[in-house]
Amino acid sequence: MSWHLGRLCAFDLETTSVDPEDARIVQAYAGLVGGGLEPVDVCDLVVDPGIPVPHEAQRIHGLTTEYVREHGDPADAAVDIIVSAVASALLEGVPLVGHNVRYDLTVLGRECRRHGLPTLEDRVDGLVGPVLDTQVLSKHVDQYRRKSTEINPATGEPYGAQQLRTCAIAFNVGWSDEDAHGARYDALTAARIAWRIGQIAGLPLRDRPRAQGRELVRFNHVMVPLARLHQAQEQWAREQDAGWAAYFREQAEKTADVDEQIEFHRRAESCTGHWPVYPFAAEQQGQLA
Repeated sequence: MSWHLGRLCAFDLETTSVDPEDARIVQAYAGLVGGGLEPVDVCDLVVDPGIPVPHEAQRIHGLTTEYVREHGDPADAAVDIIVSAVASALLEGVPLVGHNVRYDLTVLGRECRRHGLPTLEDRVDGLVGPVLDTQVLSKHVDQYRRKSTEINPATGEPYGAQQLRTCAIAFNVGWSDEDAHGARYDALTAARIAWRIGQIAGLPLRDRPRAQGRELVRFNHVMVPLARLHQAQEQWAREQDAGWAAYFREQAEKTADVDEQIEFHRRAESCTGHWPVYPFAAEQQGQLA
């Protein structure tokens, strides 16, 4: 049986920052779906991070400082619930599914350390997997997809080619701007994308949908057992990060603005190729207090 027909654990976090080293969790979802069984919401929490929620983050997920303080669980207790839910799924062999899930897993790890809790790695004997990252998978099977022609109101720029919204539309699994960017909605959308990728991969090449006139032959690469697919994503993530790093360095050379150069080089350096979680450096521990 193909992996997409089995049970999946959909996972997503909403946070205070795009930087996983600094981000605090404000909402979390983990739910079991698929496999011919009823869906189960294992973890669906609003979290009080103990710090103000920046306006930039509020614009994305709509969770204000006042709301999370009134309705959120204390961060230390909530983080323990979240990591326990994820660990339980992995220990049962259920693959964890998310979009750019290494961000979420890195945030979760940093939060565990921040609150003195055993990390996910501690709870699964260091083996974080199997993981299905729909951003990595989507970019591999359709590497030449272009940016959306629609403008993201939060940034004033087109939606990226591998953003969750663009992927959901490209794979025809449905998307609602009104409901998006809640942890539950985003997690379940990622699970639907993963299922659709697996479904397409199982079709003969002649029956697969075409992307902007292109045959999608790379779907063949995902028709492997979960353990091999996890390992393949490690390699694909390294290759994808290397491409981004080269792009950012190229952009740095093109601009005469020093601040822009610094930012492009910072982005290039952040493309480390680590997946499915960025390793924790001991020297960073003081920054997490």
